Amino acid sequence: MAAPPVILSIAGYDPSSGAGITADIKTATAQGCYAVTCMTAWTIQSTQGVFRVRALEPELVSATLNALADDVAFAAVRIGMLGSGEVAAAVAEFLEKRRLPNIVLDPVVRSSSGAALLDDAGVNVLRTRLLPLCEVVTPNGYEAMVLAEAADFLVQGVRPLADALHALGAKAVVITGGELDPPNDFLSDCRSGTVREEVFPGERVESRSTHGTGCAFATALACRLALGDELQQAIRAAKEYVRRAIATAYPLGKGTGPVNHFG
Repeated sequence: MAAPPVILSIAGYDPSSGAGITADIKTATAQGCYAVTCMTAWTIQSTQGVFRVRALEPELVSATLNALADDVAFAAVRIGMLGSGEVAAAVAEFLEKRRLPNIVLDPVVRSSSGAALLDDAGVNVLRTRLLPLCEVVTPNGYEAMVLAEAADFLVQGVRPLADALHALGAKAVVITGGELDPPNDFLSDCRSGTVREEVFPGERVESRSTHGTGCAFATALACRLALGDELQQAIRAAKEYVRRAIATAYPLGKGTGPVNHFG
């Protein structure tokens, strides 16, 4: 029996398993891939919010990443919450040396409940070192605004934000539309001096089970790239996966529950 593609998830730990590395394992399994993980930060959280965050020691992160890379071949990488500038720098150093394929950067800077998940030094590492290494970056509007050091994206629009991220070295940018009306995703793909744009229409699914949608989208996208999809095809598949995961979610917890990763 052939082994499935191996996906490396570099992200935080969410004990409610709605987001972070445990959610990435579920998403990768649903996509027919195998996930190995490197934890970057420990959080205390539930469906009701994030209550405490502690980034891991960067030496532990580096050692974990190198031990995994020395053992298995990665078909794709999903980078999520990094927790601190020191951890972000350790991840950047690892990726600069290893030059891995299909790196998907989900630039997590705050939780959906508003808790800060990355310091200013970490945002600077995202901006200056990680963006140029990635095949695609998947910010929501707020995250794109932070990376681009731009004004309110609801006023400015998504195209100038994508242009600013390209100027920082991003090859392909998918600005997800969960905060927009309608919730359309916007792709700007800049290679060999040519920019290709595409809007992926979306429809809002009314649900209180939306925790971890950004993680699910980015990980599903990484999996589809690992399985051989072209970028646009991978985006469509990941978007449909998240839509279905929200639509089939079951109530869990007293707050914003997780999506159904196997829906």
